[in-house]
Amino acid sequence: MLRFAFYLAFIAAIIYAVFWVLDRRASPGPRRPLGPGQKPAPRGPVGPDDDPDFLAQLERRRRHDNNGDQPPGS
Repeated sequence: MLRFAFYLAFIAAIIYAVFWVLDRRASPGPRRPLGPGQKPAPRGPVGPDDDPDFLAQLERRRRHDNNGDQPPGS
């Protein structure tokens, strides 16, 4: 029974190692740890609230609405 448990744990460790290696190879990003003060590069799409052009347009719209004027087309 002890031998069976040993083999089971050994096989589980091998399967875990294979999937760990596959996961590490598939994930993009830095392979080394970042130094102090360094931030990881952002992943994925950037939201519209991070776009300076979008924020400027939003500010113009907000100022226009605060003046009591109706936006064009309404």
